[in-house]
Amino acid sequence: MVSAAEQMAANTSWAALGKATDLRNRILFTLGLLVVYRLGTYIPVPGIDGAALRDFMEGAQASIGGMLSMFTGGALGRMGIFALGIMPYISASIIVQLLTAMVPALEQLKKEGEQGRKKINQYTRYGTVGLATLQSYGLAASLQSGDLVTNPGFFFIASCMITLVGGTMFLMWLGEQITARGVGNGISLIIFVGIIAEVPAALAQFFSQGRSGAISPAVIIGVILMVIAVIAFVVFMERSLRKIHIQYPRRQVGMKVYDGGTSHLPIKVNPAGVIPAIFASSLLLLPATISTFSGNQTSPIMSTIMAYFGPGQPLYLLFFAAMIVFFAYFYTYNVAFKPDEVSDNLKKQNGFVPGIRPGKKTAEYLEYVVARVLVLGSAYLAAVCLLPEVLRSQFAIPFYFGGTSVLIVVSVTMDTIQQVQSHLLAHQYEGLIEKSQLGGKGKGKKRARRKGTGRK
Repeated sequence: MVSAAEQMAANTSWAALGKATDLRNRILFTLGLLVVYRLGTYIPVPGIDGAALRDFMEGAQASIGGMLSMFTGGALGRMGIFALGIMPYISASIIVQLLTAMVPALEQLKKEGEQGRKKINQYTRYGTVGLATLQSYGLAASLQSGDLVTNPGFFFIASCMITLVGGTMFLMWLGEQITARGVGNGISLIIFVGIIAEVPAALAQFFSQGRSGAISPAVIIGVILMVIAVIAFVVFMERSLRKIHIQYPRRQVGMKVYDGGTSHLPIKVNPAGVIPAIFASSLLLLPATISTFSGNQTSPIMSTIMAYFGPGQPLYLLFFAAMIVFFAYFYTYNVAFKPDEVSDNLKKQNGFVPGIRPGKKTAEYLEYVVARVLVLGSAYLAAVCLLPEVLRSQFAIPFYFGGTSVLIVVSVTMDTIQQVQSHLLAHQYEGLIEKSQLGGKGKGKKRARRKGTGRK
């Protein structure tokens, strides 16, 4: 039987967006900050030789430089102030979450509620500054050794580091503001907008290669069909659920007896969402950045690493798949779905899984179910991210048509739409409550008038 909430969600009209003032303000706030981010990608770092950089990036777009530019919204290709993107913050989040799972003091801090969460966020910010400093120094030194700088020296390295670290911290602040006061996850939306903004140029380049004969029409049609199939597959898998039956016993409150009810605990096939793909991709960016911009000055060790871990290479694909599977399990058990906490919440609400004892046994059963669901979920993530990579390495397909970019775009779009619908649903509830209160006041006035008339 469909609940009233589900019926209302199904009947939610997008025309109600004009009446939901708070939601409209949130959307405008989000769009405004995303426009600020896009403008920042066109502000160059001081001291860069623009012509040399443009010629260099035209040759590097076919290699790992294309992926680097994709995740920074084109800022790296233009060497803008947001050239490092949001990846240092994501890398710091990975490190802090790993330490939280291994260090008892951080794990205890995580259980302290809001104050503990603020402290962990503070450590993540400190880690972001440290990683951004290291990455900015590596990028500045690589630019200088690659003869892409007008005035090389200490002052260029210092100004480049300060600019890039400041840009990353500003992006982190933008993402937090969007999450708190806008719509959607700010960090994911920044990556999403960076990809979407560069897609038209990638499409134009792709079709121009078809017109020139570099790519056959069959390949173009095949790529378009592949992207459509991947989008449909991602939507299907992201909406797939494993429902666990939950039973609530009959209970007595005072003299009243309430009948027991049934419900379902939904477990997504991919509880971690797009996070594993972003985490795995971020681990490949730093060595690739140094190797890309250092040019002929690359050390033999770095050259060997990039030869084996370059896009399309077997070790690159194996490492990418292993990291996706690892982060799918790690993020799910530590952030997205914690069996112990879910079991405790069910026990507090007197809910139980039929045939399973509440408490530890329920937690073990949930862990058993989630582990097996994640086999399918992590395999789906790895397949979506790797299959287009294999095809892209065989043909001249832009990075923007790869599985990772399609996964990010589709997942972030679905998540943002769900949040907008949640706000619209809350607005409808508020309207119903106000109408019921006004109706109650009106009925009270009518009763008072009737009583006054009867007395006369």
